[in-house]
Amino acid sequence: METDTIGGLARAGGVGVETVRYYQRRGLLRTPARDGGVRRYGPDDARRLRFIRMVQAAGFTLEQIAELLALDSGRDHARARELARGRIHDLDVRIAELSAARAALSRLAAACDHAEGPCPIIAAFEGGERPPGPG
Repeated sequence: METDTIGGLARAGGVGVETVRYYQRRGLLRTPARDGGVRRYGPDDARRLRFIRMVQAAGFTLEQIAELLALDSGRDHARARELARGRIHDLDVRIAELSAARAALSRLAAACDHAEGPCPIIAAFEGGERPPGPG
């Protein structure tokens, strides 16, 4: 039974009304017909919205989410697994990038402890050149 307005659906999914409308425009959520001038949503809509948010929080793109939603209710294990493994690979790459950035920043912070003259941290972000100024 459909009882929620778009505002109720948005609250149930932890998003704003404009997010619900955006997902509708993208074809991720249905847009029900108006009933007495108001669109009504049910538990399946709320469940789908929560699914979208959870999968998005795991880093899937909206295109990938649309593909996951289109899969035959959990029977296409191979494609779902392929999408998950691709996301894992992307996360591993990002983790490696963040680890390298952390190591570099740690080295700069340590160098800053013993630096005379320009700050190594600021200089590194300015391309290693001293900013223009007096003197």
